[in-house]
Amino acid sequence: MKLVRDTSLIFQRQMQLLLRNPVWILVGIFQPVMYLLLFAPLLKPALGVRTNAEAYEIFVPGLLVLLAIFGGLFQGFGLIAELRAGVIERSRVTPVSRFALLLGRSLRDTVSLLAQAVIITLLALAFDLRVFIGNLMLAYLMLALISLMTSALSYGVALAVKSEDALAPLMNTVAQPVLLLSGILLPLTFAPGWLQAVADWNPFSWAVNGVRALFLGDLGAPAVWQGLLIMAALAALALAWAARLFARSVR
Repeated sequence: MKLVRDTSLIFQRQMQLLLRNPVWILVGIFQPVMYLLLFAPLLKPALGVRTNAEAYEIFVPGLLVLLAIFGGLFQGFGLIAELRAGVIERSRVTPVSRFALLLGRSLRDTVSLLAQAVIITLLALAFDLRVFIGNLMLAYLMLALISLMTSALSYGVALAVKSEDALAPLMNTVAQPVLLLSGILLPLTFAPGWLQAVADWNPFSWAVNGVRALFLGDLGAPAVWQGLLIMAALAALALAWAARLFARSVR
């Protein structure tokens, strides 16, 4: 199938570029690791839990979702650099599927995110975190959907604005309320009612609740399948929208 072949070619090329300079994977996890080492130990008294393991079961899922959101939202900067260098322009003369140009890049971002998530999970195991492997795989699936959605969204916005000066404040404007209204760092359980009502309209809060339920061993929690469905739908919409912009740019 042409789409699969073209996506594989773009993905392999993007992975080669990433592996030539793998320091970016380590740079991407530096801040989450600092949160894990310096912020998480403060959560045991703040959350009123008995053990460090319980605190990490609440904090690590949010940290992984944070990594997926922010890692994806800022991928557009690389695309703007490619636009300026003429890489996207030269793609016009190739028979490669325009959707594959987007999907290959987003899959590269997703693989990079999952590698970072594995590193953080392994570090958290040293702090008594325990999670069933099946639940962990479902949590990683949720993270992959978030990464696909946010990276596609970032690429689409980058193609629309074509400027780092416009992309940076726009992404920061979107990211901050998403962070505060999703319960990433701390659950919104004890938040005022109006704040919880607003957070219910934030799709990432459903993802955070779903990943937390999986880490707590509650595979049957409604938040799990609700989060997966919401993230899958948003990922499909973001990919479709960004693919149209790619098609226009490489027409």
